[in-house]
Amino acid sequence: MPTLICSLIKVSVSDPARTILDMLAEPRLGGGIRSVRDMLANYLRSETKNLDLLIDYADRLGNGAVFKRLGFLLERNAPDQRATIEKCAQRLTQGNARLDPKLAAERLVSRWRLWVPENWLKEAA
Repeated sequence: MPTLICSLIKVSVSDPARTILDMLAEPRLGGGIRSVRDMLANYLRSETKNLDLLIDYADRLGNGAVFKRLGFLLERNAPDQRATIEKCAQRLTQGNARLDPKLAAERLVSRWRLWVPENWLKEAA
């Protein structure tokens, strides 16, 4: 009879806030910025929502594009999150980023220093 040997392997799993942050830093990880926007909306409705933790993780990551993307998305899709939108605005870095590096972006939203595809500006929030 064959012997079965089992071993335990530790696997690191991120919490929902860190997962959202990682996708804001690299939208391709979430399937593109549209999917990231939808997952952020679900996160905002979830019991695990913790925007202070999200901002804390973003501060530690030190990626300015995260604050630009998060602020832009919150302003358009969750304007009631004023405190978090303001925290994002206070942390803007110099230079401009793209909403999604894989998308052509024709318009600069100067408030967020973010290049955005034209159709994103036409869509209803």
